[in-house]
Amino acid sequence: MNETTLALLAFVPLLLAGVLLIGFRMAAKVAMPVVFVVTAIIALLAWEMSFSRVLASTFQGLILTVSILWIIFGAILLLNTLKHSGGIKAIRNGFSGISPDRRVQALIVAWLFGCFIEGASGFGTPAAVAAPLMVALGFPALAAVVVGMMIQSTPVSFGAVGTPIVVGVSGGIDRIGITEALEAGGGTWQEYFHLIGAEVAVIHGIVGVFMPLIMVVIMVRFFGANKSWKEGLDITPFALFTGVCFVVPYMLAGVLLGPEFPSMIGAGVGLAIVVPAARRGFLLPSKNWDFPERTSWPDEWIGKLEIKLDDITGKAPISTFMGWVPYVLLAVILVASRTIDPFRELLTSLSFGWTDILGESGVSGSIQPLYLPGGILLMVVLLTTLLHRMKLGELKEAFNESTRTILGAGFVLIFTIPMVRILINSGVNAADLVSMPVAMARLVADGVGGVYPFFAPAVGGLGAFIAGSNTVSNLMLSEFQFSIAEQLGISTAFMVSLQAVGAAAGNMIAIHNVVAASATVGLLGREGITLRKTILPTLYYLIFSGIIGLVAFYVIGVSDPLMQTG
Repeated sequence: MNETTLALLAFVPLLLAGVLLIGFRMAAKVAMPVVFVVTAIIALLAWEMSFSRVLASTFQGLILTVSILWIIFGAILLLNTLKHSGGIKAIRNGFSGISPDRRVQALIVAWLFGCFIEGASGFGTPAAVAAPLMVALGFPALAAVVVGMMIQSTPVSFGAVGTPIVVGVSGGIDRIGITEALEAGGGTWQEYFHLIGAEVAVIHGIVGVFMPLIMVVIMVRFFGANKSWKEGLDITPFALFTGVCFVVPYMLAGVLLGPEFPSMIGAGVGLAIVVPAARRGFLLPSKNWDFPERTSWPDEWIGKLEIKLDDITGKAPISTFMGWVPYVLLAVILVASRTIDPFRELLTSLSFGWTDILGESGVSGSIQPLYLPGGILLMVVLLTTLLHRMKLGELKEAFNESTRTILGAGFVLIFTIPMVRILINSGVNAADLVSMPVAMARLVADGVGGVYPFFAPAVGGLGAFIAGSNTVSNLMLSEFQFSIAEQLGISTAFMVSLQAVGAAAGNMIAIHNVVAASATVGLLGREGITLRKTILPTLYYLIFSGIIGLVAFYVIGVSDPLMQTG
């Protein structure tokens, strides 16, 4: 088979997943086992991967599945713990003091608080934390998942204290070769790497300033009684104000401080400004907006996670501050675990793993139960039981409810993530072919020529759609993007930046991220409905970023130190 045929064949698993989930509205628990089998067959027959490597990739995927389920379980357990302690009721009541408008609540809880959690933790944690919290506040489960998935955009490149840039980009390009070229011209790797981070922050800032508005408009259009775009647009001044309050400190942090803290600083400053402004009604429309009466909600809106606060009786009221304390502790401990070396070393000391699975070089997996957000969520649960003076029986009931919720997600993810690992590990094969994701990217690049910069974010998004990870997309495709920039004679740093931005946006439609978020609110089986809605902001992000790429290269003429040395 020629390269074009092979590249088209590599697209088959992704197209099949899209057709089954979105076109046929098939539940992921049915669709993803089919996609896994098709992927394995293509890997074995077309890519000539060894059976051992396919099996090792499957085991690697299962190890990663356990890590993701651990995070989901922790998020659900914290929510159920707060339900039984009275904390969620206190949080819900507290919002009436800020604003009863659901659009404002989405901007504060989902966008600003979610962006902070993304900056501290990453790995899909924001949607897993924010979605059930929104359900507890009275949002339909499907609306909570759709809104929660849109958090997976602007803050993602600097999520988990900058991991997609620090690990993904620096590990995804030829650092040694670039350093030698830079030093020959009097430059340094640190300058080049800082430039990439700064450019990522600026591109995200320009595109991301509109994301809070897009989030609200989509929520109102699809989940409002009137299905109205206008009711979403009515909050445009406040939504843009929220966007500016986030992206300005975010961009400044990315340009001045580096990749570790932009999302946390942007969200922290944003919360400090936006919450008091909302209390005073600053820029808010005169008429509040709410979802229709719960009795009129379609069945597809409602998940199995129910927060019936009125059923929790006999509890002394908790203040709004005490209700929020567990989430504040979560943010503080997450940041500490990623920035304080002795604490990080303590948490990472407990690790279970399998190196070179089945003897396959480079196919390894490990679990660090304390360092993963799931372990930190569990710590917060234990602290919450003490702070909210819970009884052992209440904690046990929260644990039982959470366990029942998690079982369905496990079945879907044991097929989804191994499928991803087969695609990524397919670069080692008897036919001496590049991996399937790189083959797909090459097909796109060869087909568009000089306008490739417009498609560079989409290639990054494709990598994230496959892997469910900005970091992994950057590891897979940064060197590819770098090479295309060299061939076209344009800025390599800016092209890699477009890759990182697109890979962040791709998280909004990454299948296993949608499955994980759906699991937290008991919505398994309706992933296709979510994808049909989150594809809209994803397309916005990739198209706008691509336009910025074309303008930067062919109008402004951006350059980088590497080009100057040449």
